[in-house]
Amino acid sequence: MKVGVVGATGEVGRTFLKLFEEYKLINEISELRLFASERSQGQEIKVGSKRYTVEKLQEESMKEKFDYLFFSAGASVSKRFAPIAQESGNVVIDNSSQFRMDEKIPLVVPEVNAELLKNYRGIIANPNCSTIQMVLALNGIHRELGLKEIVVSTYQAVSGAGNKGIIELLNQEKGINEVKHFPKVIKNNVIPLIGEKKENGLTFEEEKMINETRKIFSDKEIKVFPTTVRVPVLYGHSESVFFRTKLDSSVDEIIKLVESTPNVEYNEEKITPIEVAGSDITFVSRIRKIEEKTFLMWVIADNIRVGAATNAIRILQKHRELN
Repeated sequence: MKVGVVGATGEVGRTFLKLFEEYKLINEISELRLFASERSQGQEIKVGSKRYTVEKLQEESMKEKFDYLFFSAGASVSKRFAPIAQESGNVVIDNSSQFRMDEKIPLVVPEVNAELLKNYRGIIANPNCSTIQMVLALNGIHRELGLKEIVVSTYQAVSGAGNKGIIELLNQEKGINEVKHFPKVIKNNVIPLIGEKKENGLTFEEEKMINETRKIFSDKEIKVFPTTVRVPVLYGHSESVFFRTKLDSSVDEIIKLVESTPNVEYNEEKITPIEVAGSDITFVSRIRKIEEKTFLMWVIADNIRVGAATNAIRILQKHRELN
């Protein structure tokens, strides 16, 4: 395979490269190209046994033929460069928000809706990190019982804002209380606002969870009520999920349905971000039945892996398998 990574020096980009090794894909990659902004040009990154020089992203490079191009450089970069790559016949797996709600572009979590990848070439959208782990946890339940309503509160790690978010928390822990990327100091704090606020009071992050969940499940009738919160954790998004189903069930049956989706595990233990960092599993715990057709659960996953890079790698694997 000839593979390119756009945004190779960022938090998710570097995780792509790490996963190429972990998933043994590097052995099947005959040519690997790394792209980033001009300030990262010339940097060397080791992947497997080889070192690769980062190139400045240019339109001409995207006109070349690749088997797969991974984008993780923000919506504006994807908007400009991904269509060029698509026009050249490339499969583009895009981690930004740019194309997620485009009706012509599949929004894919392979364990949920991999069938969209069959006989498809072009841009494939990777969903928001919080959405991915939630739909993974709810997939079997939606399939067998139907979902009417979801109320979700997220507790999102600073790495969700990229490497700059991590640096801001680490700096504040050292006593440098400079606020650059979050609305307030994040050290020892909780900020109930992620992303820009809209006129209706929802943030763009919250709106993503509503629209993406409906698109992935192909069900516009599901009501989704999100509150997204930033917490002083490095890796691992946590979610408290309240949901109502169309058909009634028991806690034991809900557990079986949760575990019917690959890469999702139910665990009786109190799973926390420290335990999930570095894992490719979405963990579910604390399943409770409140009343008929009404349940609560705790969902947690590594946001950089499950919520971004690992989902993209699984898209590549499933696309190869189906095509």
